[in-house]
Amino acid sequence: MLQLAEQARVAAIDRARPSAVSVFVPGGGGGGSGVLISPDGYALTNFHVTSPAGSFMRCGLSDGRVYDAVLVGLDPVGDLAMIRLLGRDDFPFATFADSLRARPGDWCMVIGNPFLLATNLQPTVTWGILSGVGRYQYPSGTLLEYADCLQTDASINPGNSGGPIYNADGELLGIVGRCSFEKRGRVNVGVGYAISINQAKNFLGYLRSGRIVDHATLGATVATDPDGGAVVSNILESSDAYRRGLRYNAEILEIDGRPVTTANDVQNVLGTLPSGWRVDVMFRDRGKTTRVQIRLNSVHGQDELLAKMSSALPPPPPVPDEPEEDSEGDESPKEGGPGEPLQPDQPETPPHPDKSPHGPSPHGPSPHGPAAQAIPKVVADMFVERRGYANYFFNLRQQDRFIDSLRGQFPGGAADETAQWVITGKTAEGTELEVRVADDQYAMVIGETSLQASGRGELFEAVDSDSILGIVPALDAWRTMLERGPKQFGESYYQGTMPLGGQRPLRDCMVALYGGMEVRWLMHPDTGLLECIEVVADRDSDPAELWIRHQDGKIAGMELRYGIDTLVQFDVTNWERKESAE
Repeated sequence: MLQLAEQARVAAIDRARPSAVSVFVPGGGGGGSGVLISPDGYALTNFHVTSPAGSFMRCGLSDGRVYDAVLVGLDPVGDLAMIRLLGRDDFPFATFADSLRARPGDWCMVIGNPFLLATNLQPTVTWGILSGVGRYQYPSGTLLEYADCLQTDASINPGNSGGPIYNADGELLGIVGRCSFEKRGRVNVGVGYAISINQAKNFLGYLRSGRIVDHATLGATVATDPDGGAVVSNILESSDAYRRGLRYNAEILEIDGRPVTTANDVQNVLGTLPSGWRVDVMFRDRGKTTRVQIRLNSVHGQDELLAKMSSALPPPPPVPDEPEEDSEGDESPKEGGPGEPLQPDQPETPPHPDKSPHGPSPHGPSPHGPAAQAIPKVVADMFVERRGYANYFFNLRQQDRFIDSLRGQFPGGAADETAQWVITGKTAEGTELEVRVADDQYAMVIGETSLQASGRGELFEAVDSDSILGIVPALDAWRTMLERGPKQFGESYYQGTMPLGGQRPLRDCMVALYGGMEVRWLMHPDTGLLECIEVVADRDSDPAELWIRHQDGKIAGMELRYGIDTLVQFDVTNWERKESAE
């Protein structure tokens, strides 16, 4: 039995090791670890690992090959970063576990680059157990918060940061981050922490957007009642939670499908969720239990988050021992090119390039990185700097994917700038409905009622007053996006992925500004079909939500909602595109 257990452990390590990444800051400024999560090279690591590196780094795999990697997205609150290794489309990658199923006492392993010892690109493996789950580690200010994290006694040391922790089957449980050290040295004492992979999965869409992303807050504070229960101690009246009926002294029972009984439980769940998500919340107030969908606020304003990032100092990176001089006294590290193996006569030093360190950090100057120099062309071709983004290049790529999918399902034929939409339908009660949208001509007839607006200013008022005319700006924004695309529409960006109506799977979300309003398009991740358009006039009020029903690949019906109220629901009987408004 012992031999079988050993064989199983070795087999699990062999399955896991190829996906582990050794991360080195170009120019010799330190490094850490990471883990590949897709065959096209996307990998996760820590924000505090990428922070000294700036826009790119060098990464080694256990097969002895070295690859350039470009920064993709950043989550400074949750200490996560996404990078992409370049040069292949068949990288080995980790299989995700369900970290909510992990229990104290489960066997686990950590694979990484402690003290940057993996100079021959062979990562170190440590074995242990999960000492605890659902731990909460307070942030440094409001950054580097470890919520609902895993604790392990498997040895974690500087350089392991950002690397993988696997279960006994070699499945990815989380991303290693913090550890407790002895007071007189940076040596592990058996208390290490990892960001759960379930939290990371919540943020993958946001990170792929290339943005610098934020975490969620309920818009209320919670305290643990002496008699038990997580009770609201204060609440913002402008929050969506307040609009949905949450009040002072109400007891929160469940958030996003997870039971909560203490204030710590509430923060543990909220700390794993991105800002802007709408999730199911169940609470009890005055003996009545209510389940509602609540849109979560952001912990920071964008400027506040960027300011805190620029002043945050990550831990000093570990520095490897000085390499021994070769026979000619040359200490300069050498390496193969991207994707090339290290040569046998090379000294075992971190594979950083001699003359191509990183360029300036997209989120501000790095306090620990070496002096900025030229970015390698292979990286420069995949990097676009823009305020609020870690790498705008990846947002542009997602925008292109969005508009291609949207145009591929347009129900009225090819769009152009002269097109008018005429949509007719019938409600469940048999009432006839017609909507016409064209440039600055907006009209809607339902039964004997006729509504119209002469400009987008009036459409803003319609949404702000929860009018049935709120269907029109949703349709016109859709029409305009098809005609112009994101680049000509105005301020547009891909936000990431989020639940629709509090439900998974996570939908792709595109955002654009339209006539003083914010419009969100939500599309199914598998089919690419547009399922909902949200139009926000005032963040302190409910958006107009146009839900779209598909049948046999065609648009069969629509529904207009504000919050939990449905104003109109109808079957689409005809969708016509005309060359000009009549």
